[in-house]
Amino acid sequence: MQAIELVDSHCHLDFPDFADDLGGVISRAAAAGVKRVLTICTSLGQFDNVASIAEQYRGVYFAAGTHPHRAATDPMAEFDRLLELTAHPKMVAIGESGLDYHYTSDIAEAQKQSLSVHISAARESGLPLIIHSRDADRDMMEILQREQIENGPFNCVMHCFSSGPELAATALALGFYLSMSGIVTFRRSGELRQIFADAPVERILVETDAPYLAPVPHRGKRNEPGYVVHTAAHGAGLFGMEINEFAARTTENFDRLFTKAAEPPGN
Repeated sequence: MQAIELVDSHCHLDFPDFADDLGGVISRAAAAGVKRVLTICTSLGQFDNVASIAEQYRGVYFAAGTHPHRAATDPMAEFDRLLELTAHPKMVAIGESGLDYHYTSDIAEAQKQSLSVHISAARESGLPLIIHSRDADRDMMEILQREQIENGPFNCVMHCFSSGPELAATALALGFYLSMSGIVTFRRSGELRQIFADAPVERILVETDAPYLAPVPHRGKRNEPGYVVHTAAHGAGLFGMEINEFAARTTENFDRLFTKAAEPPGN
């Protein structure tokens, strides 16, 4: 049987959960077939730390932006600053940015302003945007459609997608990607599994969002990039594929979206 090769398209290796075990985490991921990892800087004040992690490990890349939870507490992201940061050879995306009304609906306007800056930077740089969206489907659909139609195209992935079918359909219609996390392995996620099963496989990525949302059979534990194999196994079942085939397809999708992190043919 051919060895599985996967990419964890979204995790947070700079979080304290990994401080004493980062080398082990990377080694276990590689042993599980996860050869590349995209770690996300959620606050521009942590840029140097996240960049340093990517510089230490060959298969680790990073994205940088201001998480919506931090939109009103961090300095507002600046367009020119984001573009400046993209010069780093291992920064391959903008974000994560977005809207989250589950805990922070009181800062909705700051989140919208921050999202607009990140979209503009993604459009100008040509790097894809990583979007976080929770309990904000209506506003998110309106913003994405308006930006794409009125201001020009940009590439995007809806990370850790767990929203409704209407937002999924809108994102796919705009040419965006949906990223599958460990949530699809949870018993009560039947509607979400159907959303993914109805989507074209060429628009699907897999991720851990580690240290959060560990998939079954590790649910409730600290998540880590190697566990994306379990999410991929569930995803393969949704599409009626063997895991090797699904892993190959989602890796191709990753390379198509995150071109700056794509491996040359034959590697």
